[in-house]
Amino acid sequence: MRLFLCEKPSQARDIARVIGAGQRSEGYLQGEGSVVTWGFGHLLEQAPPEGYDPALKRWSLEALPILPSAWKMEVKKSGRKQFGVIKKLLIQATEVVVATDADREGETIARELLDYCGYRGRVTRLWLSALDDASIRKALASIRPGETTYPLYLAGLGRSRADWLVGMNLTRAYTVLAQRQGHQGVLSVGRVQTPALRLVVDRDREIANFVPKSFWEVAAQLQMADGTFQAKWKPKDASILDAAGRCISEAAARSLVQRVAGRQGHISQLETTHKKESAPLVMDLSSLQQEVSRRFGYGAQQALDIAQALYETHKATTYPRTDCRYLPESQLEDAERVVTVLLHSDETLSPLRQRLDTNRKSRVWNDNKITAHHGIIPTVVACDLDKLSEAERNVYDLIRRHYLAQFLPAHEYDQTEVRVDLEGEAFVASGRQVRAEGWRLLFPSAVADEGSGEEQEVPPLPAMSKGEACKSTSLEVLAKQTTPPKPFTEGTLIAAMKHAARFVTDERLKARLKETAGIGTEATRAGIIETLLKRGFIKRQKRALVSTPTGQQLIDALPSAITNPGMTALWEQALDDVAAGRVELKDFMARQSGMVEKLVQHAREATVTMPQHESKKCPDCQAPMRKRQGKYGAFWGCSRYPECKGMLSDEAPRKGTRSKRRALSP
Repeated sequence: MRLFLCEKPSQARDIARVIGAGQRSEGYLQGEGSVVTWGFGHLLEQAPPEGYDPALKRWSLEALPILPSAWKMEVKKSGRKQFGVIKKLLIQATEVVVATDADREGETIARELLDYCGYRGRVTRLWLSALDDASIRKALASIRPGETTYPLYLAGLGRSRADWLVGMNLTRAYTVLAQRQGHQGVLSVGRVQTPALRLVVDRDREIANFVPKSFWEVAAQLQMADGTFQAKWKPKDASILDAAGRCISEAAARSLVQRVAGRQGHISQLETTHKKESAPLVMDLSSLQQEVSRRFGYGAQQALDIAQALYETHKATTYPRTDCRYLPESQLEDAERVVTVLLHSDETLSPLRQRLDTNRKSRVWNDNKITAHHGIIPTVVACDLDKLSEAERNVYDLIRRHYLAQFLPAHEYDQTEVRVDLEGEAFVASGRQVRAEGWRLLFPSAVADEGSGEEQEVPPLPAMSKGEACKSTSLEVLAKQTTPPKPFTEGTLIAAMKHAARFVTDERLKARLKETAGIGTEATRAGIIETLLKRGFIKRQKRALVSTPTGQQLIDALPSAITNPGMTALWEQALDDVAAGRVELKDFMARQSGMVEKLVQHAREATVTMPQHESKKCPDCQAPMRKRQGKYGAFWGCSRYPECKGMLSDEAPRKGTRSKRRALSP
């Protein structure tokens, strides 16, 4: 029996439909010698510390670090029924086709089940980038040997185990330390979430500590034979300039105005360059999250959920959890079909029909740039726009426009740079004259390449020639101040997490990092932000994300080895090396274990100061007490329990009372 193992029911139904497995059974579909079954994401999870030793249920510094020598997995309570179905099917299977999502986590979801159940038969891999029928048939025709993707599973195990080591050990260590000072609740520490929090904390402090500095600009209105234009003064006296070349002397700016007002100057330099601007690449998940955050204010998780629905439910777009913005050259042959479907499904696109050239090979078609997945593009399935929500239509529209842009000509314009000499002082201006709208027809609001944001419209300059005279008709001194960086939004935080190397100041660490080294993956960044929000480390203020006092003080309490975005990016690079077979899993884990041992030792020696809530001192030992909920309501218990069993009720102290309540794990 050939068993297809999918990640989720919807994925299983799509594959079953194509292979003819239409007979329904409890937890699987079957037909024509094949069976298709599914998980609900991960059906297994790492065992908790008490799964290794019951004594570890109680949190204490003395028991740390917890470093399993043989790792244990457990079946999730919510997945026990489906796990039982899969286990029985594996006994009968002669071949397992791993048909989960085509990435590290998808590989892990399937392979951990095979290992846990002791399956030793043949394994192959169905690698899918889209779930429409044509894409599934194409993938079925080129099923891969299982060993080609097995290293992805090893990287997935490394990620899971490293997260466990950091999370379990450091969360316990710093929670216990903080509770000794009366802090209530759990202080969650994570290998990925904590450096992401550090980015927000650092940005907030940079804003809070920012001291604005004044500078002055001089804008001149200049009259020529064929019109007027505005130019800005470019000071040449270094003594009145800051490091960015801005004038910091108001007196100098006002003196200039008095000196050149009404005077005649001339065009001393004039250069016009013809430029071509290529269409933006198709989108990956990060660029999509950034763009919909900027345009519509959607959160990172919301954007991912919408993209997932377009992929799974509507079959309108390809796999969304990709970090690639390029397309394989072989897919150029599908362009005519995709474009035809897009034009037929939306009449508003019909004016483009004569302009699109599906034989045009833009820079997006590049096999050398393809990673595990290609960029997000529309499928050949006709999308019924009426069945999409407003948010789904907005996201789908962005995806299809970035695809259609590949078949339009370049945007062409003339860029003019002019320099005016006025009483020995230089004034500069620039202008742009559009020659061919090209792909920008698709984007009424201009988008900068790589989806970095909107550009300011640059108006054209009047006709002029070098040496031509011009007169200053008015001058204005503009008083300005430097501005602090903007708070993170979900979109800009996603961008910062993806390019964490840019935030590293340690030159030795920077040298070891790739320019694209990031925190987390395309699939996990939205979840990391949601985790920080749920745990109260950051909060939303309109569209901005800001850190809370608890989040800030947690970062202050932790060593830089766990908060530094560069260190986490380095670990992600190491996981990529495991996935590529360049580093063995055991070596990766040995380094992780050694790091955790050092971090726990650092915690033992640390002084943790956290936000103080209502607190009392233990009547027996004077240590801080924690307010807890027991069977009969709230009470105060010593933070050193069970070494000290002092307890207070809310009404009056009961010195020396020995509590019979069981220890409560934080």
